[in-house]
Amino acid sequence: MPRTTIALLLLALTACSPASAPPEVEAPEPDAVFDYQLGGPYEPDKEVAAVARDRTAKPAPGRYNVCYVNAFQTQPGTSIDWWKEHHDELLLRKDGELVIDEDWDEALLDISTEDKRQDLMRIVGPWLDGCARDGYDAVEPDNLDSYTRSDGLLSAEDAAEFARLLAVRAHGEGLAIGQKNTTDLLPRSEKIGFDFAVVEECAAYDECEPFRKAYDNRVFAVEYKADAFARGCRRWGGELSFTLRDLDVRPRGAKGYVFRTC
Repeated sequence: MPRTTIALLLLALTACSPASAPPEVEAPEPDAVFDYQLGGPYEPDKEVAAVARDRTAKPAPGRYNVCYVNAFQTQPGTSIDWWKEHHDELLLRKDGELVIDEDWDEALLDISTEDKRQDLMRIVGPWLDGCARDGYDAVEPDNLDSYTRSDGLLSAEDAAEFARLLAVRAHGEGLAIGQKNTTDLLPRSEKIGFDFAVVEECAAYDECEPFRKAYDNRVFAVEYKADAFARGCRRWGGELSFTLRDLDVRPRGAKGYVFRTC
């Protein structure tokens, strides 16, 4: 058979072959008992069905696992020096000074332009890929609301656009993606591509109901004060996943460790 004929046949077969199906994305179940283990991994209680851990930790066997990624700010400590050395142009600055989240001593990442967002995806994107390789089911990109701490240099639109890139990357790896806090972006949640929410202190600030409606009860609600946790359980227990944790989300056995569910 002439080579040209073979080449044409191969092209025809390729054209007729179905495209490979995208990985399946599984959102968490509503009201799943949830443990927020960002301060260090430990064996979850038997009733715990879902666990969130930092991306540097391995997932918990037999649970629905959420991978925490600080996607909009640097991690505290020495990582700012790493960013300065390798990607200084991607740190947000005002009048030459870094814009810092003072509560956590984290520098804000510069998501102000499409080019910078794409450059950041070359760094943050592989972190999401790593979550998928390690066996996580979902990813939680933190500090979606960093634009509110940017001295007006960043906008909600900037955050939504970067979150959309994260959602596309996560879904391409078979990961669900959770919206972290930020009620102002709830109207854009479907367009961004979020599948569920991780919300801190929604009972304390009376923000649980908008998230419940937006995500059809697929909400992991974390409270840090016992009275707010009790209110949340009375109002939404059986619908949303409420967890009481200590503010530093310490591992079990550490002084100050707190963990309760409804």
